[in-house]
Amino acid sequence: MDVLSDAIAVMRTGRPHSSRTVRFAPWGFRFSPSRGAGFHVVLQGTAWLLPPEGDPVRLGAGDVVLLAHGTGHGLADRPDTPLVDALPASDGSWPTPPDRGPIGADETLLLCGAYQLSRARAHPLLTELPPYVHLPARVGAHPRLRAAVDLLGAELAEPQPGSDAIVPALLDTLLLYLLRTWWLTERPDRSTGWSAALGDPAVAAALRALHADPARPWTVEELGALTGLSRAPFARRFTALVGRSPLAYLTWWRMTAAGRLLRSEDLPLRVVAQRAGYSSEFAFAKAFKREYGVAPGQYRKGA
Repeated sequence: MDVLSDAIAVMRTGRPHSSRTVRFAPWGFRFSPSRGAGFHVVLQGTAWLLPPEGDPVRLGAGDVVLLAHGTGHGLADRPDTPLVDALPASDGSWPTPPDRGPIGADETLLLCGAYQLSRARAHPLLTELPPYVHLPARVGAHPRLRAAVDLLGAELAEPQPGSDAIVPALLDTLLLYLLRTWWLTERPDRSTGWSAALGDPAVAAALRALHADPARPWTVEELGALTGLSRAPFARRFTALVGRSPLAYLTWWRMTAAGRLLRSEDLPLRVVAQRAGYSSEFAFAKAFKREYGVAPGQYRKGA
């Protein structure tokens, strides 16, 4: 798997949910902070995003907003419209609004959703994101992202046989497209941090190799040779962009992936240790406790 897919997979818990709804002006909702991530897409009409800090942001038809950190915020037809608490049902849907609003009322069609994420060991790909990511609609821009939005909106508007399986898959796809679009094309400064790491051929190739086979006993020399660089220049470049040395990042990722296996899979400790690159359960348990502060068995029970 690639780095972005892995970063999402290791944080994801539960099922994502979404809803498609029409709102007639005036309307305004207050979303409380959450541990997950949420998004809003304006399919028709306009809306205003009201972040906790900073100026309101106008959203036009086709605009997408991702709140990767679960930041509390408002969403309304106008910046000065009073807000009421958004209280979605357990499946993520909102109370059904009236079929028709007041005569002459502006109409907004929204596609909104949320993801359940564990932030215990969030990947820096996500922690580097701003409080909200706004992707404005532009003609010809981001066709794959737009296709995912269209497919999701169609499934929610007219559920068909198989929709219960299709919608969560489309939500996962949409999240990956949102993040990839931001990191690779929309981030204001792509010369530093993980945006630069993903765009650097040598560092990106090393990251793909580490994520594809984290159990392999990698050396810095091997990773450098894989990317066409000698040991020292490769190590300097990797550390500068990723924020950890190659082997320190490998250890962090092994322990992060092992924690996910312990949370979500009923695998023998021996298998988890092997997948984390340890031939000895004792050595794995020692490394895991050093990283998490508890033994693997205790961590599994707590999770």
